[in-house]
This record gives sequence, C-alpha cells and structure tokens, in this order.
Amino acid sequence: MRKHQSIWTSMLLLILVALVAAGCTNSGPGADYTSAAGSSSDPPAIGQGSDSEEQPSGEAVDEEVTNPPEAPITERISGTVTALRLADDQTAWIGGEGWIARTSDGGATWTTQLEHGFTVDQIFALNDKVAWASLRTGDNQPLKLMHTKDGGDNWSETGTLPHSGFFHFTSAKEGFSENAHTLDGGKTWTRINVPQSVAFPPYFHDKDHGWAVTTAHEGSFDFVRTTDGGQTWHVVYSRDTDAPVHGAVIRSTGQDDAWVQMIGDSGMSQTSYSLFHLGSDGKWIPVLAHDGAGSGPAPGFAIQEETGVPRGAGTSPGALYVVNPEIAFMGGQCMACEDANTLGKTTDGGATWSELEAAWPGYGPQLLAALDEEHIWLVTTDHEEASALYTSDDGGSSWKNIYTFE
Repeated sequence: MRKHQSIWTSMLLLILVALVAAGCTNSGPGADYTSAAGSSSDPPAIGQGSDSEEQPSGEAVDEEVTNPPEAPITERISGTVTALRLADDQTAWIGGEGWIARTSDGGATWTTQLEHGFTVDQIFALNDKVAWASLRTGDNQPLKLMHTKDGGDNWSETGTLPHSGFFHFTSAKEGFSENAHTLDGGKTWTRINVPQSVAFPPYFHDKDHGWAVTTAHEGSFDFVRTTDGGQTWHVVYSRDTDAPVHGAVIRSTGQDDAWVQMIGDSGMSQTSYSLFHLGSDGKWIPVLAHDGAGSGPAPGFAIQEETGVPRGAGTSPGALYVVNPEIAFMGGQCMACEDANTLGKTTDGGATWSELEAAWPGYGPQLLAALDEEHIWLVTTDHEEASALYTSDDGGSSWKNIYTFE
C-alpha cells in the first residue's frame, strides 16, 4: 500500500512541475514575439529600406518595447531640388544632390528611389514607368545617364549624354541631346549636322525637324530650321538687335512649332530677355520683350523702343515650359524683390500674355512643369532656404504649398 501511495505521490509531483513550467513559458509580454534574427540577411536594394528591425533575444523585454509599432513615419525628403518632371497630375520625379525621389499622390509624399554620389541635372519622363535622369559627375566630365523601365523601382546606368543641355525622348529607344540622336535608349549617339554659326544648343523635335539660333552677322540673329535631318538648313526669321545675345532656349511640341527664349545683357541684378513663337499661320510672334535700366534692351529690339509687346513680370528670365503650340508658361525672377519668383502664361500661341498674381520667395533657379493649361507645378530654390513645391489645378488662379524640402 505504501508503495502505491509513493508512486501516486511521485506522479502528482511530476504533473505539478510540468504545469508550472508550462505556465512560465506561455505567459508574459513576450509570448507572441518573433525575433528578426535568422531572417533573410540580403541587404535592401538601393534607395529602399528594410521593413524588419532586429530584436534582442534571450533576455527579458519590457512590454512597452514589444507592443506593435504605431503607423510608420512618412519619409521626409530634404535637400535642394535640382530637377523636376511630371508624368501625370499625380506622378512626378524630382532629383537633388545625391538622390532621386518619386511621388504618386500629387507631391504630398515622396519616396527616395535612388541614392548616389552626384547631383541630378535633369529628369525626363516618357510616362509613369519609363524615365531617364542625367547626373553631373564632375567638371568637364560627361553626364551619366540613368534609366528606369518600372517607375523607378530599379534604375540602371545606360550610358552618357553627349551634351549638357536639354535632352528628351520620343519613344523608349529614340531620343535627342541637342544635335545628338540615339536609337537605343541612350547607349550610343550619332551626330546631326548643324550650321557652323549655331551659337546655342539646337533643338530637334524628331530626327528630321530641328531648330537653331545663329549669329553670323553682328547686330542681328537668325532662326534657322531643318526638315531633312540636318542635311540642309534655312533661315526662317531674322531680326536686328541692339542687345548682344548671350543665350537661347528652344522648345518645340510639333514639326511646325517652335518657341525661342532669347537672353540678353545683364547688369544691376537684371537680365534682359525676349520670347518668340512660330504661330499656326507660319508667322513669328514676339511674345515677350523685357528691357531694364541695368540690362539694356531686350534681344531683337532697339534701345528705348516702344515694343508694344508684354514685358513679363521678372527683371530676369525664369524657366520656360511649353505644353503645346497654344499653351506655354514662363517664369520671371527679381533678385531685388522679397518674393523673387513670378509666372506668366499664354493660351493662344503667344497672341496674348497674362501674368499670374502669385509670387514666391527663393533666389535660386526655378523648376517648372505643366500637364495642360490647368495643372502646373513650380519648385523654388534658394542657397540658404528650403526648396518648396507649389501646385495649381486651376491654371494658376490659386496655389498650394504642397511640400517643403527641409
């Protein structure tokens, strides 16, 4: 009898020990804890972070630490913005000193997609999936050309740009960098002939149709064009000028469309400028002509000439963005003004011009993009203050400060 009692006593003790042990291992704040140790050790892709955080194991953890985390903090993009490109009214890319970022919600939030050691010079988007970016690699060095086919999830180096001016692509394979032409997405380039007297970067709408400004004769300039891929060039517009021409920006949205911004002399924080457009009737229209006490007459005009052309609000030219043959926007800057940035537009091919009422701070370069007459994005920059993004969806009647790049 005592032997049976001893056996039962031993069994009860074993059961109690097992229950106590089970209670210790299944209770407490770390009951549902799964350590990140032992998970994939592959590093995250460039420009992407890992969603997991390594947790200490084998030691007691306070309940506060192991509680599920709150909603993730939105990534903040900081630094001077140096490039902007819209794909649609919600999707855009920006670049800066060492990074490329993308938004899919109209600029409210941004995600860094690529980090590198260079400054982004320009971004061009064919659509919301296919885009290119040029990177400044150093003085007297060619610009590195990056490319994405999947909306920026992956960027790869596709080659270099033969010129540092504006580049654009007409398809996933064909593109233009001034008078250079590529048919393989930017891997290789061929040269298109231009006249020797071309003074500033030419612009090719496609492989046959191109435009350029020549200054073969002192005191005048010519607009020339080709319709056969540079084999022949013809003067299509000539104009006398009292002002020396120091620059020209050409944009085109069609085979017979051209907008030319002419940049004149500078002085007293002013730079004279003018804007010309080839109208639908085949005639050139002076759209803007801004002179100044310090900068002298606008290119293409005489000193103290009554031009009968709108002046533009800025005492110096800002960014030019052309949407189509009827709609174009051009910024102005006033370095002596508290709000240095202004913006004007035409919706009738340059026949009339209107200056928008808004003005914005910032003494660095403007970055401008537009989808149509209504949807406009403007980034202002400054050497000491944060870059800021302003957007309008009513043609510039009202604006929102969507994002500040602290």
